[in-house]
Amino acid sequence: MEETRLGTVGIVVEDLEASAAINAILHQYADLIVGRLGVPCRHRGVAVIALVVDGSMEAISAMTGKLGRLPGVSVKSAITKH
Repeated sequence: MEETRLGTVGIVVEDLEASAAINAILHQYADLIVGRLGVPCRHRGVAVIALVVDGSMEAISAMTGKLGRLPGVSVKSAITKH
């Protein structure tokens, strides 16, 4: 059985036109997502999405890689070692 890890993923969306693509990717990896919080920062014209994830490093990396390649989207993750 593949080892799974728990972690967080922070997504800053500077180009709100990317929202549909972000949601499509998150839907594709829904089995990894334990919790999701989205906060629009209207005064800055950005949105922040916080995810709690539980899955293999391969799957988490694939998801964050796809998100990070979207224009106007920044992604950072913090994953447990065990």
